[in-house]
Amino acid sequence: MSALGHHLEEAGIATVAIALIRPQAERTRPPRALWVPFELGRPIGPPSHPAFQRSVILAALRLLTARKTTSLIADFPEDDPREQPDPDWRPPIRPARSHGPDAMEAELRALAPAYARSCTERGRSTVGLTGLAPAQSGAYLGACLRGEAPSSPVPGMSDVLALRFASDDLKAFALEAAIAGGKKPSSRQLGDWLWNQTALGAALDEARRWLMTHGGDRGKAVAPFFVPALRMPTG
Repeated sequence: MSALGHHLEEAGIATVAIALIRPQAERTRPPRALWVPFELGRPIGPPSHPAFQRSVILAALRLLTARKTTSLIADFPEDDPREQPDPDWRPPIRPARSHGPDAMEAELRALAPAYARSCTERGRSTVGLTGLAPAQSGAYLGACLRGEAPSSPVPGMSDVLALRFASDDLKAFALEAAIAGGKKPSSRQLGDWLWNQTALGAALDEARRWLMTHGGDRGKAVAPFFVPALRMPTG
């Protein structure tokens, strides 16, 4: 996007980008950019919050009046208002006592009632990239972690891509189960729960590490999608 911005500027069209990763913006040096301290996927702030989103858009547009420099990166001064934790939220299941494929699949079964309730309450679900039921996606991930190397359960979809999409479906399944009952935990609360307290989070990280080592070029290409960069273990 930074290169495109420079190309448009050379044609006389002023541009401004919204950056979610500041180091990336600093490296690529767009003509103008507004850095926002929001999670990936929310460049103008939380959903269903039009007043806040408008303030982000206006802050970005105001950069168009700034004195032209080689590269201008401004910081948006406010945090996502939905990032405040909900002290009344409780996870739908107890923290995992063990990890591994069996524990992960048992956990998915325990989450199923909360997920069904969440779908009924909201009338929708983001689960469905593979077309498989969550239990089927879990069984495929579990088989891969056991070293069984099963073929893709999705016709016309490669093994690696099916595993990646199954992981996305399972993340959505767990997070949607966690908001059943109209609860509104912050995204940080949800992330801390999924990645630090569930067997699913541990299984997804194990799949990521396996693909990075044994998945070949295609596996290495999709492995980073299994666990958000900010949740990667260090050291």
